[in-house]
Amino acid sequence: MNATTPPADAPGRVILLTTSHRVAPGLLSWPAWQALHGADEVLCADATHPQLPYLREAGVRVEQSSPTAQELVDACAGGRTVLVVATAEGDSALTDGLARLAGSGRVAMPDLELLPASYDLPGARLLDLVQVMDQIRGECPWSSQQTHKGLAKYAIEEAYELVEAIEEGDRDELREELGDVLLQVVFHARIAEEDAESPFSVDDVAGTIVEKLIHRHPHVFGDDSADTPEDVKAHWLRTKAEEKQRSSVTEGIPLGQPGLALTTKLASRARTAGLEVQVPSGEGVGYDLLALALRAEAEGVDPEAALRAAARAYRDAVLAAEGAAQGSSSPSGE
Repeated sequence: MNATTPPADAPGRVILLTTSHRVAPGLLSWPAWQALHGADEVLCADATHPQLPYLREAGVRVEQSSPTAQELVDACAGGRTVLVVATAEGDSALTDGLARLAGSGRVAMPDLELLPASYDLPGARLLDLVQVMDQIRGECPWSSQQTHKGLAKYAIEEAYELVEAIEEGDRDELREELGDVLLQVVFHARIAEEDAESPFSVDDVAGTIVEKLIHRHPHVFGDDSADTPEDVKAHWLRTKAEEKQRSSVTEGIPLGQPGLALTTKLASRARTAGLEVQVPSGEGVGYDLLALALRAEAEGVDPEAALRAAARAYRDAVLAAEGAAQGSSSPSGE
């Protein structure tokens, strides 16, 4: 017998090749290309698999086939290597069948190898979100009619729900609310693609914030240095001022935000600029709240968060009062 020829009863080898649809087709690892060219037979159940045109262009002969586990084992007889290009669903019926055969102990099993041919990079699932949003925008009767203005209120609501999840310390809620906020970004970007005069996409949105972050972090991406958080803040404010070229520290502050947050932002800008501001005086609760908010900001306290915490305590007091009222109205002895 030729030393290079495996014996007739050699069990052979099965390679299950997996790929990520989030990576451009054809961008496979070197071990994957070696396995594809070295296999005696390459099978794929999905005739529309995105990798197939690139495999065939590279000289790999791929046969469309959906073998059972036993048929695959039989195909490996004589030491043959059969490579299966997994479908997007993962070919669970085939892998489960191979597991059952191996567990039976009655079949001489080939060597089984799972070979990832391409990997998802961090953030790859964002591509799924963009794809899903694109389909929803095109096919959902409600989503297809939405506008930036119509969705604006949802962005505010989702932001508040995110803040609540953070303050409550609920990790599951935090993950979900972050997703809801992210949805608003992707939804608005998808709508923006359809603008007739100045369209932009989610890639343009991401590209803009990437450029901004790099420019405002010269201590990370440039030659500047920053040893403390204060140094970082100084870098940020300086580069932001260069970008915006504002004539007033009040520019860019949305006046429609909640009153306490608005007061805090104005006070923070004025303090950072070193301005001596004469606080307006007047009668009424508005001026009383203004003074309290300015005092809180000066002491490093977020008055909006402080008031929410106090409001939650008040909510608990309301619940307690309701419970006491219900208890006192119950018939005696019950």
